[in-house]
Order: sequence, then structure tokens, then C-alpha cells
Amino acid sequence: MAAGDDLKLLGVWASPFVSRVKLALSFKGLSFENVEEDLGNKSKLLLSSNPVHKKVPVLLHNGKPICDSVVIVQYIDEAFSGTGPSLLSSDPHERAIARFWAAYIDDKLIVAWRQAFSSMTEEDKSEGTKQMFAALDTLEGALRECSKGQGYFGGESVGLVDVSLGSLLSWLKASAVHSGIKIFDPVKTPLLAAWVERFSELDGAKAALPDVDRLVEFAKTRKLL
Repeated sequence: MAAGDDLKLLGVWASPFVSRVKLALSFKGLSFENVEEDLGNKSKLLLSSNPVHKKVPVLLHNGKPICDSVVIVQYIDEAFSGTGPSLLSSDPHERAIARFWAAYIDDKLIVAWRQAFSSMTEEDKSEGTKQMFAALDTLEGALRECSKGQGYFGGESVGLVDVSLGSLLSWLKASAVHSGIKIFDPVKTPLLAAWVERFSELDGAKAALPDVDRLVEFAKTRKLL
């Protein structure tokens, strides 16, 4: 991190998308100021930094805002390319594949997970659960292909897809605790189950991810699960 670089993250502790940015900063070894937002009373800084969506996370780099978690992660990797491990491959095709799977996680897994645990009807919950496990089965295949026999989607070290999926782990674990549903099944998705254990033990993950028990209580009080 160059002298004079100032990083400020606008977010809320429970947001998996904010966790995504924290993971990238943590793995890159970058220090930052964490600014906890009240989404019921959004700050002028947040509203002026993300006037289109008015959402967290927002990363301010020397006062300049970057929005959207996946965009921010890629920005961090590019802006601080000489610091810490690279989160994206230098190979254009491998970068494209990583971006595809990062988008799949947001478009398929997150949507299905929300339907499974937040829907009002049992029918919708059942369909969401079905789609969630279908997405996880697909990601099992993606991990097999992308890891090339190594431990992560990024190969020997974590990459964009690891950060994207890893940011959801605390919420997925909280959902499993609340529902009793085994989300990462060592029998059905052994590679993913092993990846979860491996990723969760990384110092960068421990530093960035919210406590599962705290999330369970948070979800209960707000009837999110």
C-alpha cells in the first residue's frame, strides 16, 4: 500500500457483500477505516458516494468512491497489484471464467438461498431449497475444474470466486444452524465441504467474516430466517 493511500469502507457488519470487500482487503493485507452505516438513516457520505443505488458497500480510495462488491474486489486487486496475492489470474481466459462464476454465485446461489430461507410460503421455500442445492452441485463441478487439483477456486491460493462464495459462509452457516439443513454435505458435495473448512481456517477469513452465532441472533430478531 503506497504512502498516502487512504481506504475507507462504508458498510454494515452483517452484509455478506460488505464481508466480500473485507475479505479482499484482508487477503491483500490492506488496512482500512471501517465505517458502520445505519441503513435506516443513511449518511450523507453514503448517499453522495453511491447516489444511484444508495447501498453499501462503498469503498473510498483517497476520497474516490467505488461501488458494487464484485467491482470493488476487482478494483482492489488492480489498484494494489503489487501488494499481497493476486485475486485474478494474469491469463485473460482464466479471468473471464472467474468472473463468470462470481456472477453465477450472485445470480443463482444467493437468489435461491434467499428464497429458501426468507419466503413466506412453504412451497416457495421448498423450491428455493431445491434451486440452492442445484447451484451448489454446479459449484462443486466448477471447483473441480477451476482448482486444477489445488485447494481453491483460484488454484493454490484464493481468488475472486473464493472471495465471492466465502463472503456468504457465515450466513449459510447461520441458515444451517437455524433450519437444521446441512447445506455443505460432505457426501453430496465433498469438494465444497472440504473447501468450506479450508477457507474458514484462513486468517484472512477469520478477520473478515462475521460471527455465526451473532448472525443467528440478528436474523431471529429481524425475522430474516
